[in-house]
Amino acid sequence: MTFPGLENLTARIASIQAVFPVGRVVALNDLTISVSGLGRTVSLGDRVQIRSRSGALLGGEVLRIDPMSVEVLPSDPPAGLSLADPVMVLGPPRIAPDASWIGRIVDPDGKPLDGRPIFPGTVPVPLSRTPPAAARRRPLGARIEAGIAAFNTVLPVVSGQRLGLFAGSGVGKSTLLGMLARNLDADVVVIALIGERGRELRHFVDEVLGKDGMRRSVVVAATSDQSALQRRRCALSAMCVAEHFRDRGAHVLFIADSITRFAEAHRDVALAAGEAAGPGGFPPSMPHQIMALAERAGPGIAGAGDITGIFSVLVAGSDMEGPVADTLRGVLDGHVVLDRKIAERGRYPAIDLLQSVSRSLPTAATEVENTLISEARRLLGAYDKGELMIQSGLYAAGADPVTDKAVRCWGALDGFLGRCRRESVSDSFRALANAVEMPDAVPPSAAGGPDEVVRAQAPG
Repeated sequence: MTFPGLENLTARIASIQAVFPVGRVVALNDLTISVSGLGRTVSLGDRVQIRSRSGALLGGEVLRIDPMSVEVLPSDPPAGLSLADPVMVLGPPRIAPDASWIGRIVDPDGKPLDGRPIFPGTVPVPLSRTPPAAARRRPLGARIEAGIAAFNTVLPVVSGQRLGLFAGSGVGKSTLLGMLARNLDADVVVIALIGERGRELRHFVDEVLGKDGMRRSVVVAATSDQSALQRRRCALSAMCVAEHFRDRGAHVLFIADSITRFAEAHRDVALAAGEAAGPGGFPPSMPHQIMALAERAGPGIAGAGDITGIFSVLVAGSDMEGPVADTLRGVLDGHVVLDRKIAERGRYPAIDLLQSVSRSLPTAATEVENTLISEARRLLGAYDKGELMIQSGLYAAGADPVTDKAVRCWGALDGFLGRCRRESVSDSFRALANAVEMPDAVPPSAAGGPDEVVRAQAPG
């Protein structure tokens, strides 16, 4: 663990502001607050702080500016505010990540949520940053061991890849994200829990992620009861933390759960600002917000590290064509679909291989490995095509050699996709070769002892 130093304390003291521009509340309702006297001193997106007559402090963000007043979206219900309450301008939203944050839980403002003091880093950065220059970015890197057989083989993850995880509620999404956070090879893991239920935060940190996972992780959380501003900032702040470590040469695993809630939070903010609603109630600016966030992940420039991104999407009724899912899928380097029917019959992770794809293939695998992957997909596709006839007893053995083999291998392949062991990529491919009845496709195992099993439990 890295501890803060004197420079952190110096930076905190230097960040203290003694003088603030101040305006006054001139109108308010349940949604926005009008403030006078700030038109020439604020910019769009600036943060403000309102002091009520009782002394309570309320945060907010500037949504609109005109010559007479400024419209502010409060970060909490404005109950208790009155006309002429003072409004202080805090400036643009910034966060100052630091290496001492590893192992900590923070909110989108960098304040601790785990009951222990925390120091900011020495360099505050804006939440909305531009990605590395496209022409200077390195290509995708080498394959990463994931500790899950499917991601070691048929759905490989490479350094700098952006992968989407599409699932409905209660299908094991959080459990799979926790397994990836614990097992995927990375220097630092940054997790954005956006709009998560309050009790689930502690469960995710203690049970799903565990002590081993937290030792290399920074968790940025904004629970479901918090304002749309805080939920939207959660993803942006977490990405800033990931960029902090990437710029120092680290390979960072960034996990956002979920982009759907990020898009919904942006929708609430954009509609309050007067933006028109589009498909699904989402404003026209929503696709850009998602794409801008995703583009900040990926390979860095020469001398920097990479951000391997995993973005989860809640798909209602398995609708992969919804506005959020469709937008994100277009900027990813692959997507993994979790199927409720697979989860209901007890196989976890409930990955539907036929609907999933990793765009790192075929480059991320050798010719022999690509042959095994193609054979696995061919057999699963043949079984899926004839499943109704097979299950009803109408299929006659010998009618089609591929279907015959698919029936014979289906149980082993299904078990392989649920295989969660701390094992090497080569060991996973050996298991895949046995499942598709091609054991001669890879050399025999040279591993000495038994693999350590990592339990993939059904969602609680």
